[in-house]
Amino acid sequence: MNFLLNMNVNRDMAAPLQERGHVCRHVGNIGMSRAKDVEIVAEARRTGEVIITHDLDYGHLLAFSGESAPSVLILRLRDLGADEILSRFDAIWSEIESPLAAGAIISLSDRSLRIRNLPIEAE
Repeated sequence: MNFLLNMNVNRDMAAPLQERGHVCRHVGNIGMSRAKDVEIVAEARRTGEVIITHDLDYGHLLAFSGESAPSVLILRLRDLGADEILSRFDAIWSEIESPLAAGAIISLSDRSLRIRNLPIEAE
């Protein structure tokens, strides 16, 4: 899978994700360190990447867009060290791989995993 790490995500996550067979870029390494959220969403959509972030704004942007891409993985963990995040990532991978590929907003917290498929229909 292809991942785009937001500025608030530790760059140290890129190499281990690549070791797991993923393609991974960090917005700070591609000249987008000051890009607006909508620009990062557009880049991820253009390149087929899943956004990994700590920022709830991406979920809101995608929920109201009516689009089915890009997917976003929102990390809401107390321990934001790369090792802890990657350990949790490995533990849930079998549950999130298919939704991320199809289009989803996934929120991972210390106590829960929430998956919301895209596009989100108006109620």
